[in-house]
Amino acid sequence: MHILLQNFPRGYLIVIIALVTFLTLAINIQFHTKLASDININDVMIKSLAPCNISELPSVTSKCLTGPIIEDWQKITVQAGDNLSTLFKRIGLTPQDVYQVSKAIGKGSALDTLFPGDELQFIIANNQLQKIRHIKSPLESLIIIRSENAYHAKFEKREPDIRTRFVKGAIKESLFVDGQKAGLSEQKLIELTTIFGWDIDFALDIRSGDIFTLMYEEKYLDDKLIGSGNIIAAQFVNQNKIHAALRHVDGKYYTPQGHSMHKAFLRSPVEFYRISSKFNPKRLHPILKTLRPHRGVDYAAATGTPIRASGDGRVTWRGNKNGYGRTIIIQHAGVYTTLYAHMSKYNSKVKQGSRVKQGQVIGYVGTSGYATGPHLHYEFRVNGVHKDPLKVKFPHTKPLNQEQLKEFSAFAATALMQLNTYQMKAPLARSL
Repeated sequence: MHILLQNFPRGYLIVIIALVTFLTLAINIQFHTKLASDININDVMIKSLAPCNISELPSVTSKCLTGPIIEDWQKITVQAGDNLSTLFKRIGLTPQDVYQVSKAIGKGSALDTLFPGDELQFIIANNQLQKIRHIKSPLESLIIIRSENAYHAKFEKREPDIRTRFVKGAIKESLFVDGQKAGLSEQKLIELTTIFGWDIDFALDIRSGDIFTLMYEEKYLDDKLIGSGNIIAAQFVNQNKIHAALRHVDGKYYTPQGHSMHKAFLRSPVEFYRISSKFNPKRLHPILKTLRPHRGVDYAAATGTPIRASGDGRVTWRGNKNGYGRTIIIQHAGVYTTLYAHMSKYNSKVKQGSRVKQGQVIGYVGTSGYATGPHLHYEFRVNGVHKDPLKVKFPHTKPLNQEQLKEFSAFAATALMQLNTYQMKAPLARSL
């Protein structure tokens, strides 16, 4: 090959080398141009297909090439006097639209009772209503969607994340003042007093130094607190006596031993009161000035303060009763009776022979009969014998049965351990 090149004419050799070089350059330019073109085309296709599902890629459709559809929601706020017709008219819709939507949602829908400040959202395309969204709460929405020539309604419901919060506080001023300082809402404090209200008189029994501890549910949506849930477990140390309550799956509260926190009788038949006279067999009567036994408790309260039935029962007396004035007597479970005297008026729905429920308002505080000021005189009798309402031990309602207790006991032990650990300020996760 070397000898051949030496004998080959030099001019021809130069021409051949130039020709080969030119052809090589031309081929490279064409190759890279096609490669770049292919890359650009693929890039465009990939971007267009990005919103599509991978399973759709082998059969590329025009739908995939269009990219994601962005819904253009219009918002309108309900004003005083608005209804569906006025709202639709405001955004350019017709009475026919109102009729079709009303037919889809039916009577009794949330759209029938809109309130000022509510927000409705619409999608309108080609002068036709496509969708309506009414956000009833952070967790619930009503969506109305057009399908061919009709509308269909569906509810969307989101489930919040449930986290557990622990709170501990000590009484220095009052439960409501110190409870709010500890971070409890007024509603949670009311729930707490309701749970322990059969065992603790929150008007009389609370002392400085009493301690309360509880754990309850908090509801989160998108990592934002949207509300609170049930109290899971709570302890209240009142005058060195520990009261514990735990929530069962039936929604009621029980002691760790499975006894219901709900007693057969309320500790007090009135709220917001002071005791002006206690049970006393040898009390000097304030009007007659003679020694007469005071067989009940006087709860001083403002005229008109509601009086509640302390337990379920039947009204056996409703009327004036000598020095008692306007009086109601209730028979409970055969052996118990309660008497409520000096009322200003009765609840008009409560008659002699009426059945009443625990906590039901039966009348109102007054000064009828022999009374020096507005108060309720309250008596509690067992088999006809007067008992001190402040000291009598009230019977429990039905406890958990053996099968229920087995599962409940395991839960109660765990919950109480968590409360006690939290009380001792040991490291404890905020969520169960």
